Amino acid sequence: MSDRMQKLFDMSVSEVYPLYVAKIERKGRTVAELDAVISWLTGFDSANLHERLRSAVTFREFFACATVPAEASRITGMICGVRVEQIEHPLARSIRQLDKLIDELAKGRPLEKVLRQS
Repeated sequence: MSDRMQKLFDMSVSEVYPLYVAKIERKGRTVAELDAVISWLTGFDSANLHERLRSAVTFREFFACATVPAEASRITGMICGVRVEQIEHPLARSIRQLDKLIDELAKGRPLEKVLRQS
């Protein structure tokens, strides 16, 4: 595993969350929609999500406690020049799945489709 990936794994989710918020708000989406996306991917309810943000957990700790849904395997496509579905390392794949969902939200995709609902 590269040093770059290790740094990402050990980065605090609370450091990145404001960047997610800025990205989706620039595109006219809401924090509630962002939280819905994160909650869907992790299984954390809003209170649990925001507690984790306040306690500055790392991505490694964040996803270690997450319950990623089986439907997450339906997250496909390119992110950072890599096909999400081809990422072998589970933590790296989960982080990139989150990035992909946030990109879809920011691009105006309906929330139901971002959440892989029928």
